[in-house]
Amino acid sequence: MRIVIIGGGIMGCSTALALGQRGGEVRLLERSVPGAEASTAAAGILGAQIEGHEPGATFDRCLRARTGYAPWAAELREATGIDVGYRKCGVLKVGMSEAELVALREMVSWQAKAGLRAELLDGAGVRAVEAPLTDGICGGAYFPDDAQIDPPTLLRALVAALARMPNVHVESGQTVRGLRVEGERCVGVDLGGETVSADATVLAAGSWSSLVPGLPKDLPEVKPVRGQMVLLEERPPSVRTVVFGAGGYIVPRGDGRVICGSTMENVGYRREVTAEGLLGLLRTATTLVPRLGAAQVGPAWSNFRPFASSPMIGASIMPGLFLATGHHRNGILLAHDTGEEVARAILG
Repeated sequence: MRIVIIGGGIMGCSTALALGQRGGEVRLLERSVPGAEASTAAAGILGAQIEGHEPGATFDRCLRARTGYAPWAAELREATGIDVGYRKCGVLKVGMSEAELVALREMVSWQAKAGLRAELLDGAGVRAVEAPLTDGICGGAYFPDDAQIDPPTLLRALVAALARMPNVHVESGQTVRGLRVEGERCVGVDLGGETVSADATVLAAGSWSSLVPGLPKDLPEVKPVRGQMVLLEERPPSVRTVVFGAGGYIVPRGDGRVICGSTMENVGYRREVTAEGLLGLLRTATTLVPRLGAAQVGPAWSNFRPFASSPMIGASIMPGLFLATGHHRNGILLAHDTGEEVARAILG
């Protein structure tokens, strides 16, 4: 079966891997290089519980995706020799006031009733988990099973794994000019000089998904939400747990690197890193962990989360077209699960 994938980010690569493992003939088309956009700019938080605001199908999907990451990381390491940085480091969300603790108390309550590991901590309990946190914290919610990976390394492992598959072809510098539609069925894509025929077409173009001509009019729009981030270097490292505050989060990689993120800005496709954005990120980081004020400032960057009303995964309303986009804040978390679901939808 011939399959063409539009987009070589985390969704496109994970879907190509799942399809290739099932014997599909896959052609992955990326306008730049694989992972050049949001995928490698992400923090890599596998925060199924910290992002779980209510029970339901979406929360269950995130839990399933988190559970599948450890074996997927091991599979990629076995296939490529690349360690993608998977660590079950836990996530701690802190409250600086009693009002902030109310929402955390509710989150912990319903997740604990569902049988998940979730703890409500007072200020002393928070600092028992992470001693360097500021004394101004009233308490927090601790989710020890949430985890992290390193997105740039994950993308390198995926591309390396795809390169070993003779039935998968990854092509950089390919801009899709539109879908090819015959009758009411998608039968491939137009590259503006070359027509690519396919039995199935996968839309995995992230924040650019809605810009592909020929999509069904009823398909929900995918919009870009800019996120700015900055890297701090702290040696020796003092924090091991991912820590969320009201204004952002810090993600310690364990080797002295600390990712500080992230803004949420509806500014279209403007990619600037702004003084105001960085000021807010650094203020949040140093408020949570005062000793980060002495850390060395590294690179800063930004990219776009693909926001939709809900993730679009699997078969679309147009025969022959399948979706792997619109994951917003949970793209890295849902990557493997999405690839598997799309592959099942196409090949069974």
